[in-house]
Amino acid sequence: MKNLKYVGMDVHKAITVIAVLNEQGQLESLTKIKTKADNFRDYFRGLSGTILLVLEEGCWSAWLYQLLKPLVNLVAVCETRHNKLIGAGNKSDEQDAEILARLLRLGELKTVYKGDGQQQELRALFRAYDNLVEDATRLQNRLKSIYRGQGIDCSGHHLLRQDQRQDWLAKLPSAALRFRAESLLKELDLVQELRKEAKTRFLAECKPAADYALLLSLPGIGPVRAASLMAIVLRPERFRTKRQFWPYCGFAVVTHSSADYLEIGGRIVKQQKKAATRGLNRNHHPGLKAIFKGAALSALREQAWRAYYDGLVAHGTKPELARISVARKLAAITLAVWQRGEQYDPKKVFAPA
Repeated sequence: MKNLKYVGMDVHKAITVIAVLNEQGQLESLTKIKTKADNFRDYFRGLSGTILLVLEEGCWSAWLYQLLKPLVNLVAVCETRHNKLIGAGNKSDEQDAEILARLLRLGELKTVYKGDGQQQELRALFRAYDNLVEDATRLQNRLKSIYRGQGIDCSGHHLLRQDQRQDWLAKLPSAALRFRAESLLKELDLVQELRKEAKTRFLAECKPAADYALLLSLPGIGPVRAASLMAIVLRPERFRTKRQFWPYCGFAVVTHSSADYLEIGGRIVKQQKKAATRGLNRNHHPGLKAIFKGAALSALREQAWRAYYDGLVAHGTKPELARISVARKLAAITLAVWQRGEQYDPKKVFAPA
């Protein structure tokens, strides 16, 4: 490729700093433009050559990805937590943009998959539903904290029932506490209505897809979990094997080893020692991990999965680690079923010895 250019962007609310490196890694230009669509279009239409662009994941990344994709040869959205060099030494917008361009040139960036327009629509509906579920949970916790703060037992869901609300409000000793609790109940009712509407729209977007029926055939995967998997993963082909999928789900085992080699008889040989484990990887998608952990608990109601779990426990595995093993196995099966386009068959998973 001739006239290759590496472009790094440090995007902010008002101003975006753009650094351009040539093929030899020399800084050609450092430009500041307004963070507006027309300004981005004008700037990149004025650049010649093969343009490779990188920007960090953030609230602007999806919009800029769709906006700039037709104007350059490559748009890479990188994971900010992996860009350790940006935090080293002095920091400024100009330095951030230049470091991004240099990391792109070196191939040291971990990119984020953004998907096409339709996939982003699905992900937007998922986020709307997920945020409303979180808001409803937060309101319920705040409401129950009022009663716990007064030493009143409010276990269960009786506090939220319409026919018992006045009785529960009367238990509070002051008018101020009753007003606060009543306000939270009204807010919760509104959020619950919005949550139902968001769930309906979210599932309606997923139901026509063939992948939705495949995912529903899996144990522990209901309508919401199947739709959430589609919105988070988008395309199963992104992951070649289960060992690429597990880190995204938070099920990859982290191992540490040191002094791996010895000299024996003039030859360098590797020590036959087991690497020390350090738990599961922390850099993952928390929503995806929650889906498979919840699905694993539901799958244990089936006889085959319960027998697999009981076998792990019988061989000395702790129950909590056995549940993680069930979730890992379910994640691997989900990826295989999804990639092959086949319905889940328990006979293939738990073949008789």
